[in-house]
Amino acid sequence: MSAESPNPTPPPPVEQAPPPPKPDTEKQDQDLPAAAAPATAETVEKEEPPPPAAAEAAQHESKSLAAMMEKEEPSSPEVPPAAVKEETAEVEKTVATQEEVVVIEATTTAGKEEKKQVEVPKEKGPISMVSFKEESNIVADLSDSEKKALDELRQLVQEALNTNQFSSPPPPAAAAAAAKEGEKVSVTEQTPAVASDTPPKSEPPVSESDVSTELKPPQPQESTLKETPQEESKEAVKEEPKTTSLPEEVSIWGIPLLKDDRSDVILLKFLRARDFKVKDAFIMIKSTIRWRKQFKIDELVDEDLGDDLEKVVFMHGHDREGHPVCYNVYGEFQNKELYQKAFADEERRMKFLRWRIQFLERSIRKLDFSPGGINTIFQVNDLKNSPGPAKRELRLATRQALQLLQDNYPEFVAKQVFINVPWWYLAFYTMISPFMTQRTKSKIVFAGAPRSPETLFKYVSAEQVPIQYGGLSVDYCDCNPEFTVDDPATEITVKPGTKQTVEIIIYEKCVLVWELRVVGWEVSYGAEFVPDAKSAYTIIIQKPTKLSPTDEPVVSSSFKVAELGKILLTINNPTSKKKKLLYRFKINPFTD
Repeated sequence: MSAESPNPTPPPPVEQAPPPPKPDTEKQDQDLPAAAAPATAETVEKEEPPPPAAAEAAQHESKSLAAMMEKEEPSSPEVPPAAVKEETAEVEKTVATQEEVVVIEATTTAGKEEKKQVEVPKEKGPISMVSFKEESNIVADLSDSEKKALDELRQLVQEALNTNQFSSPPPPAAAAAAAKEGEKVSVTEQTPAVASDTPPKSEPPVSESDVSTELKPPQPQESTLKETPQEESKEAVKEEPKTTSLPEEVSIWGIPLLKDDRSDVILLKFLRARDFKVKDAFIMIKSTIRWRKQFKIDELVDEDLGDDLEKVVFMHGHDREGHPVCYNVYGEFQNKELYQKAFADEERRMKFLRWRIQFLERSIRKLDFSPGGINTIFQVNDLKNSPGPAKRELRLATRQALQLLQDNYPEFVAKQVFINVPWWYLAFYTMISPFMTQRTKSKIVFAGAPRSPETLFKYVSAEQVPIQYGGLSVDYCDCNPEFTVDDPATEITVKPGTKQTVEIIIYEKCVLVWELRVVGWEVSYGAEFVPDAKSAYTIIIQKPTKLSPTDEPVVSSSFKVAELGKILLTINNPTSKKKKLLYRFKINPFTD
């Protein structure tokens, strides 16, 4: 299925499922690693109701989605907040009627205190009707039928390498079949053609192996007497050397085929994209390798295409399972100058496509293709302020990218999370979801603006989530030298109308450094030091102050502790909404 639809199209999606299969045809299922496509809802949170007229128009399409959401089942349980390191802290929690207190005993002496984990009230997260679990790439873990399919595909690939099939253009029949299949994918408006994407059909192609073994005798000079046809034939036979073509070497994503066990991981991606149908997977591999040569992927990886689009797509951190996280920020295209530079004409759209493929190729080559390694990417698609479905140039570029990605980059997505999703995107999804396979649907999560940070925290820990999406992660710089993505953060839910106090107990002189945020603020924050000595006075570090959503997203503080006592960090939530508190701290040596 193409990204285009008779109805308005969404901003560039990342995955797209093929058209609905005929009864005796294959139902295609594969992942699109980067651009954009509709998908299924693990979480659907509507940011605001549609206008009356639009709501009435979308009412019919939305019925199926509503039915899907009637019975909500919780997805995999929320990951508990990170425990404080054993050598630095002990954590325990006591709950009062109107106030919750987290007690942390902090020391720089390892092993002095037993570590306990904060018991944070669990908050209901995104709703999941289906849950995708990545399959193992270890051969021993495969079923018998999958092992057999892998062996058969290995044999076909080896035969193709021996006979140089990957270097030869496809026969006319295969090219015609590919063209016919391309017509099925298109819905209404034909995707702009990629110059290198369609092989020429004017003449029957000649295989490279045939050309390489054909040797012609040298032409005689004018002064040489002409020989009879019989003599010429004998001379040609006499001079023709006996040659044997060597197996060609083919690499894909930097991995040579059939050289080591990393090749099995690549072959399994193609098999899973074709439901372990060996012949179909082999055809897909051949097509992908030919496209990579035509598009000159290996040369493209090293080209300098500029950094104008670095805010549109970027990699940042890892999810809780270790997958690298890729952020696609479609709101950046609200910048008219950037939009025109990327999509104004076919030449610029092709440059954008080359840049996007280059970014994807560079990201893929950093993955671990060993059988037990991480070789998929966690995709986050931010639809906030997205240009919407009316931008024709964006639709064309999106559809063109989607076609290339779904044909040549199978099974590279671990999870697709759409955040800040507008209501119209859900209506569009309802229309196209029947054409999507269950495998594709199981990888998709939708979240409206209010639930976007919470949804991200379900899959990505707070210290790995960028500040603009509710987390604590910033690029390392002089203004934030204390904390990195390697310093775990604790997540606590502050209930409506309650006060949350974090007590950090100090056992020796030190310098305590901490940072803290409440997503969306609308709370009061204060900090104080309470000495153990009864005759000492409490020191106000931060007077209780009301913080609004427009204030700085993260508060960073430090305090030099010269005597034993405890530091209290207090959050007062007067609202009727639950709030997510994130904090982390470090204990540095005391210096005079």
